[in-house]
Amino acid sequence: MHSSDRSTAKSSLSQSAVLPMRPASQVMQLNRLGSFHQSRLSFMRTLVRRMVQENWQINSTVFDLDAEGYGTAVYEVKARYGTYSYVLFSHYLDSENRNDRVIADQWDLTMALCEGTVDAEQLEFLRNNVPKQEAGRVDSRVFVLSRGNRSGRTFDYVVDQLTQGRQPDVDVIAEVGYLYRTTAAYGSGKLGMADWEKVRTKHRDFARPFAAEMFTCFMLRHFSLQHADYIAAQRAPKTAVKLDDDIKRYFGIGNSTGLGMAPFLINHPLLINQWIEQRETALARAIMAGTDGLNTAILNKFATAAARVIQHLGEISTGDTQQNVSNGLVREELQELEQWLRAEGKNIIASHYSWAELVQYAECNWHIETQEVINSMLIELYPELVDELEEMMAVEEDQHLVPQMALDDLKTLIEDKYDWALAIDFSRTESQGSFWYRSEEKMEPRLGQTYVDMGMEKQMPLAIGRMVRECYDEICIYMTEFPQQDVAHFILQQPNFSGAICRIQTMARSQYGDIRENLVHSDVLPIHLLRCKLSFFGVSKFDPRSRLWVRNTMFQGAPLISDFGKPFFDDWQFPIKPVLSSTSDPSAG
Repeated sequence: MHSSDRSTAKSSLSQSAVLPMRPASQVMQLNRLGSFHQSRLSFMRTLVRRMVQENWQINSTVFDLDAEGYGTAVYEVKARYGTYSYVLFSHYLDSENRNDRVIADQWDLTMALCEGTVDAEQLEFLRNNVPKQEAGRVDSRVFVLSRGNRSGRTFDYVVDQLTQGRQPDVDVIAEVGYLYRTTAAYGSGKLGMADWEKVRTKHRDFARPFAAEMFTCFMLRHFSLQHADYIAAQRAPKTAVKLDDDIKRYFGIGNSTGLGMAPFLINHPLLINQWIEQRETALARAIMAGTDGLNTAILNKFATAAARVIQHLGEISTGDTQQNVSNGLVREELQELEQWLRAEGKNIIASHYSWAELVQYAECNWHIETQEVINSMLIELYPELVDELEEMMAVEEDQHLVPQMALDDLKTLIEDKYDWALAIDFSRTESQGSFWYRSEEKMEPRLGQTYVDMGMEKQMPLAIGRMVRECYDEICIYMTEFPQQDVAHFILQQPNFSGAICRIQTMARSQYGDIRENLVHSDVLPIHLLRCKLSFFGVSKFDPRSRLWVRNTMFQGAPLISDFGKPFFDDWQFPIKPVLSSTSDPSAG
């Protein structure tokens, strides 16, 4: 697409109202949400683009580590709008005490992202509190508090290879994909930190959702690579080599996500609506861009992307049978797509074939995860139509009750917007076979079995479908006696439903905010909730460990800090193993 064509396309596609947006009845199904992959709008992707394009200057001002790599590191971050400090403490931790659960009280690394430059007094304050994490306290100069644990097998292997003057085997790295894994990243006012309002209004560099948290993880990745190089050099100053830059880019940061993340999607419906609406807008724009036919360049780019995804999925190591089957099926279907694109390219162009036809074919013939992989690939093709949407991912989570609404109008609203909830038969045992609660012992959300596990009386209000159904039934009963009344009078009689009505009225103006699923069904799969949110974060390589938690990798394939200021190709979606030159300098890095 020539520059003049791009301008015309962008102008014609800027009005989302005319775009062929997918309906919520299709998008907000739990299994589809759980099939999402990262896109150009994912938070890691947008953060990296910002850092590279604005050439953030990140340098260590303190690197006070002993020969074994324990001590303090401080990085000064000069971004476009301000200066920040990333402070990290490296601790000795016996492998027996290494625990990734939120209840852990010791970690290999603890970190804080702070505003401004950290002086000696503040550094000492942080040293006394950051390693304690939840048991400590910080102040509003801190944006994010985080911690991480070492991957014993990968870290030790890499350091040993570097010590001996060799680069690590990429195949060995691929089995894990990281040197350290993060176990939490806290922000938004927790433990005395700066709240989101302060970050959003006073620190524009991090004024996008989860930008500060993602940056904290990016810096953990940077330190992990430095850490391996440093320890190897300390152990063998004469023979040690540094990690090859291509290998460095292939390393990410590990992450395990469990039920603790799930309630967020239910409790922030307006924000979730905003995220999905922008993603769907991006997809619709991409599809519309191909309405008048496709050209050779765009088809080749798409076929190359398909080949990359095929390789990416083939390199994922997971013990989950279902995920392996899914990955294999997606690979087979994408191989069919790639072969068709390369064999029929001229005919595809001549027939004025469109992306809309491809999407329709995929929906009718291919696995749901294949469909969503293709959607991510389509979004990737048109940065000139998509990237502006990254500034529209934030919204105020502000719900309002409208007491003067006629009760009949509310009833009609429920029938229209929540037909999916009214279609669920909650009288069936399996329809209420689960309940959500917060474990007092572990301080984590849990999913219990109804009438089996204790704590039903303290369940979390996450069963939106059931809540709406109960509210609707009571409205119908009330209206048999008072058909002309308004919401205010109903709430006076049924105050327990004020929260439900507030949500229903608020969500009436959104399309994608509510997950159209019975979240308390005995067979509910919370992992779909986790994958949905993680896709917006921008993770890769999903490795389910059960229906309740999943391993993944952050920033794998992303540029290094040393790449900032250089020509940048934002092509690290679906990371693949690097191919190292046999003639490359093994000490490069």
